[in-house]
Amino acid sequence: MDGQKNVITAQGRSSPYSNTGIVIHNSQVLAAEDLGSSKTYLGRPWRNYSRTVFLSTYLDSLVDPAGWLEWDGNFALNTLYYGEYSNTGPGSSTSGRVKWPGYKVITSVEASAFTVANFIGGHSWLPATGVQFSAGL
Repeated sequence: MDGQKNVITAQGRSSPYSNTGIVIHNSQVLAAEDLGSSKTYLGRPWRNYSRTVFLSTYLDSLVDPAGWLEWDGNFALNTLYYGEYSNTGPGSSTSGRVKWPGYKVITSVEASAFTVANFIGGHSWLPATGVQFSAGL
């Protein structure tokens, strides 16, 4: 569709102390054939304390240089937390990203808080599921 925008994530928390968020780690963001020409964004806020990070992920050229999309004017731009760490690919350049207070390119120390081991305590329950996972960065 002409003018269509794709948004990969829309996360929201009702409190800054809520231990939730979306983490995309060791993944790939690629376009389906019919969506390759649509502007695509990594995420947009759904509630005030939206928290989303992309870690070590391949971002293809479909990702708009701004990276992230506002939802309703300035809604949640001062309270969200959006981070990027060590992404690769033609859509991974952060030089043209949004300049919101809550967006930043994060360090390895900051990124480690969002790993399977630290963010969801994966060592304690994932092995029993048989699902393969990478615990760290």
